[in-house]
Amino acid sequence: MKIGFLGLGNMGAPMAQLLLAAGHKVTVWNRTRARAEALAAAGAEMAATPAEAVGEAEVAMTMLFDDEAHEQAIFGPAGLLDALPAGALHVAHSTISVALSERLTAEHVRRGQQFVAAPVFGRPNVAAAGRLWIVVAGPDDALERARPLLEPLSRGITMVGKEPRQAHAVKLGGNFLISAMIHSLGESFVYAERQGIDPEVFSETVNSALFQSPFYAAYSNVMLHPPEQVGATVDLGAKDLRLLREAAASRNTRLSLADNLADVFAEAKQIGLADEDWAVGQYRMAQRRGLLT
Repeated sequence: MKIGFLGLGNMGAPMAQLLLAAGHKVTVWNRTRARAEALAAAGAEMAATPAEAVGEAEVAMTMLFDDEAHEQAIFGPAGLLDALPAGALHVAHSTISVALSERLTAEHVRRGQQFVAAPVFGRPNVAAAGRLWIVVAGPDDALERARPLLEPLSRGITMVGKEPRQAHAVKLGGNFLISAMIHSLGESFVYAERQGIDPEVFSETVNSALFQSPFYAAYSNVMLHPPEQVGATVDLGAKDLRLLREAAASRNTRLSLADNLADVFAEAKQIGLADEDWAVGQYRMAQRRGLLT
């Protein structure tokens, strides 16, 4: 299948690589050309603009950083929307606002194009292993068309509805739970340390007794043994939390824990932790805030 893939960051690059390995013809675009060149060495075609990447594509796939990046690459000059052929499919993997998802849905309908939201759960190493969990929403025919492209990237796919906005809402809700989990783990580790208990022993004990969750174990390990490669950053977590609160407010919903976490992220940015690994940075905030004078 002819695929135009936009966005080759820590998540997008391994996803595009897997699509190449599955035998698809992939044309890639990225704002930083060096990342596209690395995929070209693996057999991808390179495009100078988003429009060039998708102009002859049957499917466009996007894994861009935020709403602003989508504004430029999709709606801007030489953007995706005007170039994508009628009848082609756009699969949006990025974590974006519910409002942008709704806007994209309307624009694709107006142009006679199909649109599926397919945001992913997983860190870059999970993406490279083809073990993402993908949440999808959209019309039935578009979902069936997208599924063969999603399977090489994932260990599981959950269909959550016929409106693309629903998948992006689930992704924001899931990331909120990750932030809440990291924050509670961080404060628990601070508590354990002050009681003379090794945080790693605390984590293993409580997880075995209560959760039996590989997710808790994995994030505990990241927090206590920071990886050399940063996954999602604190800044990315803050962005996703802001989008969650905006989506909640649009439906007259207030999330008090999300409001409290927003203060944590704002303080983290003020003290220079924005580019830290999301889990590591939040743990450092728990340590900082846990000091009583």
